[in-house]
Amino acid sequence: MIFAETALKGAYLIDLEPNSDARGFFARTFCAKEFEDRALSPAVAPCNVSFSYRKGTLRGMNFQIPPASETKLVRCIAGAIYDIIIDLRSDSPTYLAHIAAELTAKNMRLSRTPGPALIQA
Repeated sequence: MIFAETALKGAYLIDLEPNSDARGFFARTFCAKEFEDRALSPAVAPCNVSFSYRKGTLRGMNFQIPPASETKLVRCIAGAIYDIIIDLRSDSPTYLAHIAAELTAKNMRLSRTPGPALIQA
């Protein structure tokens, strides 16, 4: 896994490192140790899936504050999504800044946001 920290502290884009052969490829999509090595929370609970029937569906923003905040790890396994992360941490130097990335089945990219106060839309 290749971790690239974004301009928003704690928000990462993660690229997979596929090992390929004639049959296809294998790639690790999550490793607690790799998260811990970067001082990132390796906790993954709960685990959810979302599916949109129509192209162009807007899923909305997810915002949580403690004690209900969650770290998010987002991946698109079919089609594409335009993932936007907004920093709503009032004490952050990037307060109100945002980043955006296209996550697709083809690029296999993931995004990781820490809770609390980063919105993912």
